[in-house]
This record gives sequence, C-alpha cells and structure tokens, in this order.
Amino acid sequence: MSAIEYRLLHKDKKTGARRGRMTTKRGTVETPVFMPVGTAATVKAVKPEDVRKAGAEIILANTYHLYLRPGHDVVKEAGGLHRFMNWEGPILTDSGGFQVFSLGDMRKITEEGAEFSSHIDGSRHMLTPERSIEIQTALGADIIMAFDECAPYPAEKEYVRPSMEMTGRWLSRCVDAWKNREEQALFGIMQGGMYEDLRRESARDITSHDLPGYAIGGLSVGEPKEVMCSVLDDCVDLLPDDRPRYLMGVGTPDYLFEGVERGVDMFDCVLPTRIGRNGSAMTSRGQINIKNAKYAHDFTPLDPECDCYTCRNYSRAYLRHLFKSGEILSSMLLSEHNIRFLIRTMENIRKAIEEDRFTEYKEEFYKGYGYI
Repeated sequence: MSAIEYRLLHKDKKTGARRGRMTTKRGTVETPVFMPVGTAATVKAVKPEDVRKAGAEIILANTYHLYLRPGHDVVKEAGGLHRFMNWEGPILTDSGGFQVFSLGDMRKITEEGAEFSSHIDGSRHMLTPERSIEIQTALGADIIMAFDECAPYPAEKEYVRPSMEMTGRWLSRCVDAWKNREEQALFGIMQGGMYEDLRRESARDITSHDLPGYAIGGLSVGEPKEVMCSVLDDCVDLLPDDRPRYLMGVGTPDYLFEGVERGVDMFDCVLPTRIGRNGSAMTSRGQINIKNAKYAHDFTPLDPECDCYTCRNYSRAYLRHLFKSGEILSSMLLSEHNIRFLIRTMENIRKAIEEDRFTEYKEEFYKGYGYI
C-alpha cells in the first residue's frame, strides 16, 4: 500500500459533512478527526498511553521545535519519532513554516526559504523547502507537510498574492525532495489569505500535484469567525473529493463543527492542553474555569456526560484544590479530559453523519455548550 489510503464512506444528505477512513501502515484513522498536538514530541502533561486511552488515533509533532531541540539527527538515531516518544500510531509533522513566520522580526523570508533566529539561543538558521522535507524524513512521520508561508491577518492582496505564488513554487521543490513516498505521505497546503480568487488559484496549483492529501492553511490566524467560514465556503470543495482535507490549527468546538459541515476531514489544535494547564475545561454545558470559588464544594464530575478517566474518578472540588495548590496533576487531569471531550465530540459527529443527522446534532451541541 502507499503511505496512506483514504476512503470516503458517507456524505451527510443535508450538508457537506463527510465520513471517511484513512488507513496508514501504523493504524486506521476514522474521519472527521481531531488530532492532539505533541509539539516537542509530547502532548503536554499527558502520557502517550493516556492520549491513546482518550481515543486519539493520530497526533502531531512540530518540525521547527524538534529541529532546534533535540535535533532531528538525535530523533533519527533513536529510531525515529514513534520510538523516541513511545507512540505507535500515526504521526503528522507540520513543516515548521508557521512557527518560523510567527517569529516576526526574528526571520527573513526570501525565495530560497526563511532565515531565522532560534527562540532558544538566538542562533541563525535557514529553513528551505528541501530542508523541511529532509528534517521530516529524519523524524519519520507518516504524514509530512509542504513548506509554505502563512500570510498574516489582515494582509493586503499585494502581499498575499506573491506569498501564495511562492508557496506554490515551494511545493514543487518539496515534491522534488520527497523521496520516501512509500512510508510518508506529503500534503500540499492551500494559501491565499481571505481572497476567494487567490484561494481558487492556490487550489488549482497544489492539486496539479497528485498528492495523498491537501490542507487549508492561513485560517484561524486572528480573522473573525464569519470570515473564516466564508473562506471555507469558497474553498473546501476546490480540493479533491477522494483525498483527505485538513484544516490546520483549528480546535474550538464551534470551529470543528463549521469545518466538518463544509467537508473538512482533519483538524488539530493545542487548545485542549493549553486551556487545561490554565484551569479550564470543556464540558457538554460549556467551558468552565475550575479556579472559580463556586467549585470549592462541588463534588460532581467536570462533566457528568463524559467517560474520561478524570470524570470517572475526580470531582470539581478536587481539581480546583489541585490547581490552587499548584499541583502538576491538575494539568494532567484537565488536559486528558479536554482531549477526550474533543475526541468524543468527533465520535458523535461521525455517528451523526452516518445517520444523516449532522445538522440536528450540531444544534443540540450548540444549545448545550451555550453557543445558541
């Protein structure tokens, strides 16, 4: 088999929501899927076996961070990223582009690539399309991403067009550098900012390469929700029906629903662990802040509808106590719950699509969560 195979199983009759299955050599991924982020070869505060118990079938790792520390050569020497971090399932690595372009004045973008200063020690580095693919090959991820520039928001068309066109040229260089095709699936990334015509051009460009999957980049970068949804309305269906579609960096429950409704299959975000470390939890009745005094004598679970380890064993009062005491266990338990919450939501979404009741489930969820 090739590095991945995707099969579209069902389409919701009322929307563009898709139920699919992505098969890799390291396991099957049911879609639509939420992928927890393990930036530095770890999903923060959660052991790999607990990430798996929460239902995760695929996770992410970050090329930029692993290149700087411990170095992709170290990971390769360890036997690859899966062995290094003790994760047996599929892994997707991003290209490092978003992190580099987030450095602002610490980086310089040219046709060759991006020259930047390390946020760790200030040392200078050059990340090119070829270098990104080389690093991701050494890491050994199952899905690797093309090197692209993520245009900021807001950005004038005069900036976005040449950026998008350069991303297209960089993709061609990534394809040329992509050698391990039987083991690693390369995804191209659509850019184009908030401009419909540029999105269409970018989609034509990236799909001119016969790739295993395609991603939508440059969204969830500060634009209003209605703008993101409008862009998705314009561009999701420009990507092939028989390949997985990946919306990068999206993880709030409403954004997951909006993306799925328009035909997106894959999502990722640091949100569940980040807010968990800061004392917040997503529940079927909305997001709660465990620091609040009202939970000091609340001996109920975070979410009575949740089946995660945290909700089966601990109360809100105990979790508040842990957080207020500065105990690391607070981050562990809240993060594990939040991951399970999003994965369970995606499980319910998949079932709703299969039964052609995605719209009804979305409305039910939105009412419970407090969106409407």
